[in-house]
Parts: sequence; C-alpha cells; structure tokens
Amino acid sequence: MTLKLQLIKELRVPIDAGCICPDTFAGKSLNEIAELQIWEGNRKRLLNSLFELKEDSQETPDETNIHLTGNLSRVQRIGAGMKGGEITVQGDVGMHLGEKMLGGTIMVEGNAGSWTGSAMKGGTIIVKKNAGDYIGGAYRGSTKGMQGGTIIIHGDAGTEVGCYMRNGLIKIQGNVAQFVGIRMRNGTIVVQGSAAERAGAFMTGGKIIICNNVTSILPSFSIDSIKSKAKAEGEAIKGPFYLFIGDLADHGNGKLYVSKNKNEYLKSFEEFL
Repeated sequence: MTLKLQLIKELRVPIDAGCICPDTFAGKSLNEIAELQIWEGNRKRLLNSLFELKEDSQETPDETNIHLTGNLSRVQRIGAGMKGGEITVQGDVGMHLGEKMLGGTIMVEGNAGSWTGSAMKGGTIIVKKNAGDYIGGAYRGSTKGMQGGTIIIHGDAGTEVGCYMRNGLIKIQGNVAQFVGIRMRNGTIVVQGSAAERAGAFMTGGKIIICNNVTSILPSFSIDSIKSKAKAEGEAIKGPFYLFIGDLADHGNGKLYVSKNKNEYLKSFEEFL
C-alpha cells in the first residue's frame, strides 16, 4: 500500500509536516489525507496545497508506505511519532525527522537536518548522505535523548551526536564534529570516520567506538586496556582499540574505544597499563 507525495511549489519558509506519518494516513481516504493541516511558517495550509497526492489504498500503519519527492530541506517533523510502516524521501529533508519515533523505517536518499531521531524509542532511520547536529539527541531542557531503535548515517554528522542518549544504536559511516556522545547514559555510537574534540564529555554510561582519528582525549578519561575488537549490538568491529573509561568528572563508567593504529599520539598512555 503506497502513497506518493510530490512537492508542487518551492518552499521559502519552514514547513511543520508532522502529519506526514503512516499512523496518520492509515485508514483515511485520499480526500481525507489531502485535507490534513500543516503549517507553512505561521499559516495553516492543507496538505494538497503543497503536495500532489497519489495513492493505493492503505489499511494499517504497518501496511502504509509513503514516498516523498522534491526539495524537502525546509519540511520538518516528517514521521514524528510513527509506530510502523515506511517513509522514503527521494532527496533532502529538514529537521526533526522521526522525532519520538516508535517503529517502522525511514529512508532518506539525500541529506537530513538537525535533530534527526531526537528522543526516538524504536524503528530505523537511514540517511544516505550527511546529517546535521544533535542526531538522536535530547531537546534543550530535556535529559531524554534516543531511547531505542537504530540511526544509520552514511555520510558525516555534526555536533553532539547522541546527546543524553539512553539506549539504541547510532552508526556514522563518515566523520562527526565535537561532543559526540555528550552526556550519554547508555546505548552505542559507532563512528567509522574521525571525531573532533571532547568525545564522550560528561558521559556516565554507554559505549562510543571511533574507528579512525580522534582529535584529543579528555583528561577526565582513564585508560583501561587495549582491545583487539569492540562489539556494537552483536557486531564485532576489528581493532585494535585503546579503551578509555569516563567521564570521571561525572563519576562515569562509559566506554570510549579509539583506534590504536590511527592515533599514534596516544601511545604514551600504554605506560599506565
């Protein structure tokens, strides 16, 4: 069961499109879906004023597939709170993709904005290119970031990936900016590329695996050992890795794995083993 949405106008202001979700579309006629309300800036619009809709019938969220095309970089909150089904975006997408998501799959063929997967509890988000800041993170004023599910970014990601993360898996196949895993409490973050400074700052639990260079190690982390591999949700990642424990400034017991071969400057830590 598939519903196709084609953007029909150039967007000049942000769009709040939280209604674009399998749970919202399931069981509705095409006319009912077309009349769902979205926000264009500070104005209410009908969904069909911005998108051309074509559909095959859909019965339940798990049977509902939504295909979106066009430049959606200003369209926010797609898939918010979704419990099942699939969303495919043929292009770029805006902020808050899949926020508070509970299940289902979102696939983005282009780039995704900041706050992708914020506070999500289940499901899978896959971004084929780059993503912005705060991936899987908590909103300002909250201490509940990603609590379950999987986020896979094929390109690079920005600052504070996994902020206040409590569970789940984030895999970044490119590089990340500073503060990856800041204040994380549980879960796993895998960075196949390099990481900027302050990795794991204030973390109290969880696991960060950096497979390439890291700019520096915070002085509040203590070296524990050298490991031949690291495990991420049952997957073995070949090392060797330096294993650091921290953030001791917050009495943390998080695990920070850093590639031994890509960080020769850390060799001096071996005298403490």
